[in-house]
Amino acid sequence: MTFDDIIRSLSCKTFVRGAAFDTAKIKSLVASDLMSDVLTTTEENFIISTSLNSEQVVRTADIVGALGILLVNGKQPQDAMRQLAADHGITLLSTARDTYRVCVTVGCALEREKSAAP
Repeated sequence: MTFDDIIRSLSCKTFVRGAAFDTAKIKSLVASDLMSDVLTTTEENFIISTSLNSEQVVRTADIVGALGILLVNGKQPQDAMRQLAADHGITLLSTARDTYRVCVTVGCALEREKSAAP
């Protein structure tokens, strides 16, 4: 799955195109509003889905190596959050959809990709 796939399927707005925007192959999604929970993930090639729109989310994404951040519920990033995401090369998106719909949409798309792989 690519960022373009996510943008199309969730009608996302792009705030920051990160360093890996055009080349990233997203394999997983970590959805949480508790950044302490995100810090425990062992996932790779993933994005964070959250309703938190603060710099702390970007700092967490940087620590865990997330490819991007997807804000849900129509949340808009603060200016400082945008700047920090740009500085760290982390893609920053927003969608009006809620966490449940994001998880279902992305999860189903990832499963389709997995079953289509040879």
